[in-house]
Amino acid sequence: MHLQDVPTISVAELPPDAVLLDVREDAEWQAGHVDGAVHIPMNEVPQRLSYDAGPVTPDAHVVVTCKVGGRSAAVTAWLRHQGYDAVNLEGGMLAWDAAGRPMVAEGDAEPYVY
Repeated sequence: MHLQDVPTISVAELPPDAVLLDVREDAEWQAGHVDGAVHIPMNEVPQRLSYDAGPVTPDAHVVVTCKVGGRSAAVTAWLRHQGYDAVNLEGGMLAWDAAGRPMVAEGDAEPYVY
């Protein structure tokens, strides 16, 4: 699957039962993320899913996000190849933030997309 063929979903179309998988690095996650999202940095996805998948399972509707959508498109393509029901969040966390959707941060800082 080519990255341009990866299915996407907009922030407005995000189903309430979706498992949101954030594949950004730790510093990006700490700066601001969606409350309730699952955080697995991109390079750790294959290993983590093999021993501690949590809610990221092949039968869950997984929506993958990163800052803009490039890394998450690659992870989405990999997940789909593995049999997961996964789509990429169009525009990533920047689109989430632009839509005025809530975020949380680690500590007392105001959340932002890093």
